[in-house]
Amino acid sequence: MDLHFTQDEASAEEISAIDSALGAAEGRSDRTAATGHAARSKRHLLLPVLHAIQGEVGWVSPGALNYACKRLNVPPADAFGVADFYSMFATEPTPRAVTLVCDDIACRVKGGGGDVLGDISGEPWHKTSPCLGLCERAPASLLCSAGSEYGYLVHAPVDAEVDAVPDMFRAEISTPQAGQPQLKLLARVGKVAPNSLSDYRAHGGFQALDRARELGPAGVIEQVTKSTLLGRGGAAFPAGVKWKAVAEAAGPKYVVCNADESEPGTFKDRVIMEADPYVVVEAMVIAAFATGCKKGYIYIRGEYPLATKTLQYVIKATRAAGLLGADFDIELRRGAGAYICGEETALFNSIEGFRGEPRNKPPFPTQSGLFGRPTLVNNVETLANVPLLLLEGGDEYASIGTGRSAGPKLFCLSGHVARPGVYEAEFGITVRELIDLAGGETGRLQAVLVGGAAGAFISPDELDTPFTFEGMREIGASLGSAVVMPFDETVDLRKILLRIAEFFRDESCGQCVPCRVGAVRQEELLERLVNERPLGSVEKELQLLNELGQVMRDASICGLGQTASSAVESALKRFPIFK
Repeated sequence: MDLHFTQDEASAEEISAIDSALGAAEGRSDRTAATGHAARSKRHLLLPVLHAIQGEVGWVSPGALNYACKRLNVPPADAFGVADFYSMFATEPTPRAVTLVCDDIACRVKGGGGDVLGDISGEPWHKTSPCLGLCERAPASLLCSAGSEYGYLVHAPVDAEVDAVPDMFRAEISTPQAGQPQLKLLARVGKVAPNSLSDYRAHGGFQALDRARELGPAGVIEQVTKSTLLGRGGAAFPAGVKWKAVAEAAGPKYVVCNADESEPGTFKDRVIMEADPYVVVEAMVIAAFATGCKKGYIYIRGEYPLATKTLQYVIKATRAAGLLGADFDIELRRGAGAYICGEETALFNSIEGFRGEPRNKPPFPTQSGLFGRPTLVNNVETLANVPLLLLEGGDEYASIGTGRSAGPKLFCLSGHVARPGVYEAEFGITVRELIDLAGGETGRLQAVLVGGAAGAFISPDELDTPFTFEGMREIGASLGSAVVMPFDETVDLRKILLRIAEFFRDESCGQCVPCRVGAVRQEELLERLVNERPLGSVEKELQLLNELGQVMRDASICGLGQTASSAVESALKRFPIFK
């Protein structure tokens, strides 16, 4: 196809950034034509190239886009549509340093949000952001500094000094249980140096890979199946079923680690990647061995700079040790601020260099996933269970639970609790026990959000519900991403519901009408109710709200639209918020 370019030229700085991502150009012309496989083979590098431009100069200019598209054989209009899709890419001139101030619910209840200004190099520039995954440190912000060696620096709360960053990521801050003997998934947190392969080995690392080789591919899949391990991303799909389906498919095949956790209130995967990153790599090597995959991707959310840097180092170190690179290798891909890319097929599109829009199913990823090939997708916590269950044995691992919700589980505690953080507990622990584990609520309890923004609000009378997939279903809630966020009586729940509606409106990819229009109408309706300006009676507005939710559940392509009204409807069912 012929690609049409404007006259805008890239600066030397932009050319250098793009060449650093793609390698030096062997020669280029003003007219580019490519078809078929030659054109498609470079498309998947678009996201890394956009990151290179943004990270070096602070925005994606028309000239930079022209040069990048000539190198990639991608139409500039198409590439602009991709760049404009992600919130972390600026397509208009922007200061080189920008503070993203978290404006989501965990930070709002701790005094953060849009009224907080960041001041960088004497030039105040900030913009609000959805949840940054730093809920245990709320209120939080993210400093994006173009051209710096580190790229992105994280600091929280918003008035913290940048020099304090290393101290702020001590393991005990995010994991108050660190060092306790009963821990399994968090056993190494605070005990090992995250970047040290030798330290990881000294604490049991890669013993599970040795065990996998003893069992053979079929034996590994049998152990995963016997363990009754369910996906820890919220869907609770049996991991063994996925692994078996991919193993039986013809190659080439892929293993993908979904590390794009962006659910408000969720940060458990971030803690694993920052504090025990080698377990993710080991689990992916085991998965590849069992299913016959030769290539893997870790898709990590763009707002996780420390986890990104840590995993980049860990992958290189594992490759240098001969554990990656020969039969199986891993590539790290950064997202760029799109909640929808946590949906597995939207994630595939993002890796392939397209807008992160979900695909219709079937076909399912085990049949046709990344690059149209069979793909095994698990999130970070699910993969972190694999070495553990192989070393403990499938039967022993399953006996920890009931055979349904089995094994250890990580929970994200934030909001009005004394000690926010990631906590490990057995399935079956109650919501009340989890809150007590985090030091108890810090005020008179009004409500608890469980499962995240796509979850549900429960009342203080429901705190003795067991935290299992089955227990949550019985009260009309969901385990979701294992968020537990208590709100005391100082919180206006109406404004929390409105913020959740704003989140889903902003994060909808816009591909399907029920979600694109429904999310907007839900926000508008809640805004009328919060401001006490209903169109007609409150009862009719609430009826319309329920009808909107039903349409989104029934007709949306993916889980975003299908769950966009869940938390709102659960709160309206339990609490007399609007009268």
